[in-house]
Amino acid sequence: MILINLDVMMAKRKIGLVELSKIIGITPANLSILKTGKARAVRLETLDAICRALDCQPGDILEYIPE
Repeated sequence: MILINLDVMMAKRKIGLVELSKIIGITPANLSILKTGKARAVRLETLDAICRALDCQPGDILEYIPE
């Protein structure tokens, strides 16, 4: 299982959903889907934008947990 830790990184960087969505150029609704872990896929372009905005690595956001 892949766990999305976007909410954790956003809290560490003290950035809100609406602010981050404006920076990376996706809707707050789509970002919320990622943040809550309900997304089925993440575009690499979106992941790149998130990492740039939050100054982090993809591994800070995505975590593999064996089932």
